[in-house]
Amino acid sequence: MFASKLAQLREISGLSQQQVADKLKIARATYANLESGKKLPDLEQIRLLATLFELSTSELIDDKSYSDNSDDIVKIKLRQSNDNIKPRAVVKEKVETLREVLLYVLDKVGAKPNIGETVLYKLLYFIDFDYYEKTGKSVTGLTYIKNHYGPTPTNTFSAVVKAMEEADELEVLSTKYFNHTQKKYLPVVKPHLDNVSAEELQHIDEVLARLSDKTATELSSLSHRDMPWLATKDRMLINYQLAMYRTTETSVKVIEDEL
Repeated sequence: MFASKLAQLREISGLSQQQVADKLKIARATYANLESGKKLPDLEQIRLLATLFELSTSELIDDKSYSDNSDDIVKIKLRQSNDNIKPRAVVKEKVETLREVLLYVLDKVGAKPNIGETVLYKLLYFIDFDYYEKTGKSVTGLTYIKNHYGPTPTNTFSAVVKAMEEADELEVLSTKYFNHTQKKYLPVVKPHLDNVSAEELQHIDEVLARLSDKTATELSSLSHRDMPWLATKDRMLINYQLAMYRTTETSVKVIEDEL
């Protein structure tokens, strides 16, 4: 839990709540709410805390807790912030699920003129990260890196697409879209959806209804304002846990009204 980990890191560092609050430029009582779990830090506070404790933002918010054992702290400090940060272990690649989700998404929206490779990448990203924010799980298990045009799936996506092409399940075409060459993915077969739950299908439908009519530029811009993108260094893997710290603009989690 982030709150208890924050308290551990502060105590290991020999700092008082007031000293950390001063670094964040907030009141001690406000900081105490971060340690008690009553309040989540914003992006700037996460960055300041990561710098204070000599961690990357991903290391700061992952599930690992630290004891007073000095070996734990030495390991943290030896790792530089530009190390290749892996997503949480709970996010596992699910190749068959990815295949079914890809066929389902393309069957629903693949024929739309705006759905080229860039839009498809962003739809998959929001399907996965929105679901993770709501449930702590990814739908497809894909990992994504931060590149110039937004979150991009890693090589697993290309390998699955190639296998689907060879099995005559998917066709990849290059077409003209305005003044650009657009790479389109078109399904040849219908998905069976044996590995996708009803809850996941409902979630996918909601994401497609909300985002599938947007242009590549609009979706890229939206992804660039998303916390997972903002808190990740260029060309690095995007940590799913960052979805838990989204702003209201991109958050999809329903906050229950306080009694």
